[in-house]
Amino acid sequence: MQTGIIGLPQVGKTTLFRILTKANVEGKGGGSATHVGVAKVPEPRLLELAKLYNPKKITYATVQYVDLGGMQKEKNRDALAPLREVDTIAHVIRVFDDPSVPHSEGSIDPLRDATNLELELILSDHDQILRRLERLEKDLKKKSDPLLLAEKAVLDKCKAHLESEKPLRELELTAEERKPIGGFLFLSARPVLYVLNLGDNEADKLDTAVERHKLSALEGRPNSAVIAICGRLEAELAEMDEKEAAELLASYGLKEPGLNRLIRATYDLMGLIQFFTAGEPEVRAWTIRKGSTAQKAAGAIHSDIERGFIRAEVVKWSDLLAAGSIAAAREKAQVRLEGKEYIVQEGDVILFRHSG
Repeated sequence: MQTGIIGLPQVGKTTLFRILTKANVEGKGGGSATHVGVAKVPEPRLLELAKLYNPKKITYATVQYVDLGGMQKEKNRDALAPLREVDTIAHVIRVFDDPSVPHSEGSIDPLRDATNLELELILSDHDQILRRLERLEKDLKKKSDPLLLAEKAVLDKCKAHLESEKPLRELELTAEERKPIGGFLFLSARPVLYVLNLGDNEADKLDTAVERHKLSALEGRPNSAVIAICGRLEAELAEMDEKEAAELLASYGLKEPGLNRLIRATYDLMGLIQFFTAGEPEVRAWTIRKGSTAQKAAGAIHSDIERGFIRAEVVKWSDLLAAGSIAAAREKAQVRLEGKEYIVQEGDVILFRHSG
């Protein structure tokens, strides 16, 4: 699963990528290049489970981030190409004011920036649809084909929606309507996380950023979410040891780094949950889509386990911690035997029984 990070130049996008992924991007084109890195999904429950098992290894779930070069008007279309490969978008929007770092548009206006870049995604999709519709018209003149007619009907619907300056993520389509256009990699259909990058003076007021900066137009929209961070503070925290970081956060009245919230928000937006496996060799978090069955979850570990699935022993992580051991949880009847159709829940600890 990949998340593409986009934004105008000088919004703190590449700094954010560097802190998230611990990647060294110096000397590689800075904010104008495309970089790929992996971020660990913060998971305190893993550490709690590790206290029970004292494992040789703790393995966190990860999210892959792709940092796209800063968008510039004359190069936007080219810069957007790598975005077609990602599953979701993190759009970094500059809210901080710093005279030493001039804004590419000459002034700070977060809503304008969000709208303009969204329009670039919309225009890119509109161009793609127009080109396809031209080909369809030619093919349909030669021969009437039900499949092509169905595709044209959906593309016409998408085109009208885009022409009202709305992204495709906000267009409701049935499963049947989605089929003919399943191969299109529409940019504005991607879920988007708006990341508001605030100044140091607002680090203790992140929760009210949307209201104070009049950005409510970004909230409550389908397949999107808004999160506020203070990039410069995050950069400082990344350089500190755990104790110093905790003290700095406390001085701002914060319980955790904003990046933890950002990674979890990305995870939620992508429709993902975590389940755990635990034992002496390893305590590990696994990533699956919400609504996945136990058999499908087994496949996240190995295809052989999915194929040979017999049953799953499932216990809630909180019950396991409270019981103190899997044996004690069994005595309390908190360990359940589930079949292949069981829908895995966030935070389940699972032992898979399988053949082969």
